[in-house]
Amino acid sequence: MRKLIFTSFVFITMNSTAQISYPATAKQPVTDDYFGTKVEDPYRWLEDDNSAATKAWVKEENGVTNAYLKTIPYRDKIAKRLEALWNYPKYGAPFKKGSWYYFYKNDGLQNQAVLYRSKNLQGEQEVFIDPNTLSSEGIAALSSVSFSKDGSLCAYSVARAGSDWTEIFVMNTATKELLADKINWTKFGGVAWKGDEGFYYSAYDEPDEKSKLSKKNEFQKVFYHKLGTPQKQDPIVYEDKVHPLRYFGAGLTEDERFLILYVTEGTSGSELWIRDLKDPQQKAFILLVKGFDTESSVIENNGDGVLVRTNYQAPNYRVVEIDPKNPAREHWKTVIPEQKEALQGVGTGGGALFANYLKDAASKIVQYDFNGRQVRDITLPGIGTAGGFGAEKEDHEFYYTYSSFATPPAIYKYDIGSGNSVLYKKTELSLNTDDIITEQVFFKSKDGANVPMFLTYKKGLKKDGNNPVLLYGYGGFNIPMTPGFSISNAFFVEQGGIYVVVNLRGGSEYGEAWHKAGMLLKKQNVFNDFIAAAEHLIAANYTNKNKIAVRGGSNGGLLVGAVMTQRPDLFKVAIPQVGVMDMLRFQKFTVGWGWTVEYGSSDSANYFPYLYKYSPYHNLKKGVAYPATLITTGDHDDRVVPAHSFKFAARLQEYNKGTNPVLIRIETNAGHGAGKPTNKVIEEAADIWAFTMYNLGMKFK
Repeated sequence: MRKLIFTSFVFITMNSTAQISYPATAKQPVTDDYFGTKVEDPYRWLEDDNSAATKAWVKEENGVTNAYLKTIPYRDKIAKRLEALWNYPKYGAPFKKGSWYYFYKNDGLQNQAVLYRSKNLQGEQEVFIDPNTLSSEGIAALSSVSFSKDGSLCAYSVARAGSDWTEIFVMNTATKELLADKINWTKFGGVAWKGDEGFYYSAYDEPDEKSKLSKKNEFQKVFYHKLGTPQKQDPIVYEDKVHPLRYFGAGLTEDERFLILYVTEGTSGSELWIRDLKDPQQKAFILLVKGFDTESSVIENNGDGVLVRTNYQAPNYRVVEIDPKNPAREHWKTVIPEQKEALQGVGTGGGALFANYLKDAASKIVQYDFNGRQVRDITLPGIGTAGGFGAEKEDHEFYYTYSSFATPPAIYKYDIGSGNSVLYKKTELSLNTDDIITEQVFFKSKDGANVPMFLTYKKGLKKDGNNPVLLYGYGGFNIPMTPGFSISNAFFVEQGGIYVVVNLRGGSEYGEAWHKAGMLLKKQNVFNDFIAAAEHLIAANYTNKNKIAVRGGSNGGLLVGAVMTQRPDLFKVAIPQVGVMDMLRFQKFTVGWGWTVEYGSSDSANYFPYLYKYSPYHNLKKGVAYPATLITTGDHDDRVVPAHSFKFAARLQEYNKGTNPVLIRIETNAGHGAGKPTNKVIEEAADIWAFTMYNLGMKFK
């Protein structure tokens, strides 16, 4: 239902502010017809990230951005302070495999965390995998690590330059020697070991080299790799030739009896299939949970039954036991009923279940037995985020992490039998976090919904209506925003700012109902929540509209783009990072099709008008004074392709009125964010804080 109208190629010169002369950006008159509505897309040529014209534009834009940032008098001081703050040892919680304990550690400024191991955690520690040796620039990162059940083999995947594409390597853990096995073209999937013979994995067909970072990914398949054989001989365990736009992943229960096939049509909604590998009569998968109206995941098997976390008839989720031989929903047995708090996940270890709930966006952990009997609530150090509750069946203990906005990560040792937690390791910083406090505030959104947000600031803050604020949010894909420590955000608080995280609808803070209230045709609720948060902070005399910066990444970049186009008067600074800015074409690139379950699609007459109404790129208007804006993206982002940011920046520079700067920062050899080396993270943080503080009128302290 869409017709493309193309005319000749023309050039214009951007409107320049009194301070900045922007590059001349080409406009190519291209118009799409969506169900009778004609939509101009003059910057579509920027979607071709391989063209010489796009590369030249990127170079010129980066030149303008770098020149502006260099004029900020305290930019170098910020960079030095951030580097000093960042330079402290960072540890991950240890986990046991075979006779070794493994843990991640970054000495301070290493580009990538190193995987170490130790026999008893008290004695000698040795390097197991150091990704810093894989690239001189630090752009190779460990994406996932998976051990065989006895710990004798390790399969680890490596992502390069921030791309979602990964390569899988296999190591003998006794000798730390690499095997000849190597798997290419994997994405969004790990490894499921079957004994020490081989493993299951998901992969795509080899892409075209030129378009591998932008072309739509289709026909994911599940394979089995037997060690010692080339990848091209790996048999296909499952494929679907009818539905190219589905994700497929495989997993095994801990006893390796049940092979689980996970099927999704996007970022929410799932279907589960199962195969009993110990039943010689069962040659194919059988349907365990029909999709795709609900979300379900296998926790573990309980003998012949399978424990599943599901939101079927339970928006806050519950745990049920399903008999694979009789899987109809009317035969499901409830093991852990739905609670008033939203169940985020369930771990296992030592014969116990560990249910992770959110109580007003903070962690609440409850231990159960496999029959659903509550053993205890696990006492946490405070209102924050805890993770890592899980081990193997024969284990008696494990290690978990806890942090909050004002509390750096700490690692605790947990005794499964007694329930005792003992501090194992705390983080030592060159920053006095005792001076930092967090309060949780509730406010009313436009439709009356009660929405929480966390405010973090230094003790002694005065509500004089003049405090600088950084407002952060996400609001989508069932992802909660929970309390967590960030040295970068702590720097802003140190400088006198208030760091605010809003628990917008669209996340999972209050279960699936909260998620659904911020998706599809209710997406505007998310933007209304964010706007209402800013208005509440002003009304409560924390700040004023000339002291508010808004920031978000990916779906949060969309959030920033939407609110700055809907209420440009309310914010002084906007930082949209790797954002989904073109809501009419996102589904045409890489894995964007998977987001249509969250957003809808412009290919639908039902969703097009709604998407068009809030799409940031399409709702910029000529002659409007927009906030000072720093857009960030990476040239290797194959999740949200950089064309979103390119097109938004070009149009914003054209339309913006006044002297507020409109800049785009395009990182090279970087992607959506995962695996970014420390040096690039600090450089980007310094640029963002310098831009934010300068345009909020802050002084460096």
